[in-house]
Amino acid sequence: MAGLATAHAADKPAVDAVPEPQQTENASLEAFIKANPDCLEFTDQCSHCAVVNGVAQCSTAEIACISQENRCTKRASK
Repeated sequence: MAGLATAHAADKPAVDAVPEPQQTENASLEAFIKANPDCLEFTDQCSHCAVVNGVAQCSTAEIACISQENRCTKRASK
């Protein structure tokens, strides 16, 4: 019986095992937009984002992608 209880406990995921990246990602996007006010579109090579009313709207990240620093791909014309 003890073996079954141990195996069952090992199958349960730890509550704190997966950190919440959402807050860090949002802060990073906000910082990028603030530092690049004329940037209309940007990418980290995984997600592609457009800035709409000062807020980033991004595609879902591609599978098995290693994100890089955000890079502006389209700037507002002056």
